[in-house]
Amino acid sequence: MTATNVTASRKPLAKPPISFFERYLTVWVALCVVAGILAGQFFPAVSQAIGRMQYAHVNLPVGLLIWVMIIPMLVKVDFGSLHEVRQHVRGIGVTLVVNWLVKPFSMAFLGWLFIKHLFAPMLPAAQLDSYVAGLILLAAAPCTAMVFVWSRLTGGDPLFTLSQVALNDSIMVVAFAPLVGLLLGISAITVPWATLLTSVVLYIVIPVALAQMLRKALLAKGQAVFDAAMAKIGPWSITALLATLVLLFAFQGEAILGQPLVIALLAVPILIQVFFNAALAYWLNRAVGEKHNVACPSALIGASNFFELAVAAAISLFGFNSGAALATVVGVLIEVPVMLLVVRIVNRSKDWYERA
Repeated sequence: MTATNVTASRKPLAKPPISFFERYLTVWVALCVVAGILAGQFFPAVSQAIGRMQYAHVNLPVGLLIWVMIIPMLVKVDFGSLHEVRQHVRGIGVTLVVNWLVKPFSMAFLGWLFIKHLFAPMLPAAQLDSYVAGLILLAAAPCTAMVFVWSRLTGGDPLFTLSQVALNDSIMVVAFAPLVGLLLGISAITVPWATLLTSVVLYIVIPVALAQMLRKALLAKGQAVFDAAMAKIGPWSITALLATLVLLFAFQGEAILGQPLVIALLAVPILIQVFFNAALAYWLNRAVGEKHNVACPSALIGASNFFELAVAAAISLFGFNSGAALATVVGVLIEVPVMLLVVRIVNRSKDWYERA
């Protein structure tokens, strides 16, 4: 996803509107869903040929698209800003607790409750475990670049936003695989460890290394060159995401047409965890005495997901046709409108927050 480069100013950023493309991301995603389903129905041989282009359980076209999706976002992350965590220890503490100790476990519980029990009679029995796995993958990866956009819209502290993203990404390199493995095990889902570790290396470690090398090379030529390069490669992320969705829905189309209710049912636990985690982080920051411009990005990163990584991992672990892949895509469908609603809530509640 694209996002403006965060400057080092301590003043809250202004609230420019997000781009036309970002604001209507849900529309573009919906169009890709339609295009993918139609492609799968009318050109099944092409979709199947692309699906067979695999090596070590990794689909090569999708793997390339995932790199194009993730690397431009990671170039914007300055890991040198990690020292800024000392400026807002309480806010960072809330972020870490919600992102790593509450969010993944609450989603695993919601998946178990809704998918395995309440909604089970209305869902394909063979895909129940896969749906839960997709929800877990979605919640186990905190948001990276889009949180910069949400932070801007709330006047969030830019250095706090940058430092919490850098810290989360650093933790994700070592914690994503063990956390997902633990939660899948708790949910009685077989953990394909070799594929999971391969996904972490392919979709976190290598992209982070390449992105930081590119960042260093661009900044060596000056900030103007860096900004110009970001303006050019930034749109690659969302373009690659949409292309991936077309491929994904080309494979998922038959299942969706057969049971459109699945999309709505999968959205329920995702929506609950978004509002629960956002409210929890927002309230905890207020309780510990953090400023509003710190509480907002802290709440927003707790509510949103690094769905690009989740989609990539779901495809690698369970395949294009899996319920896990479909569950992560539902997260993409609802991300933008739901997060804009959360932004509106935290902005309108500023007076209440500052009365603490």
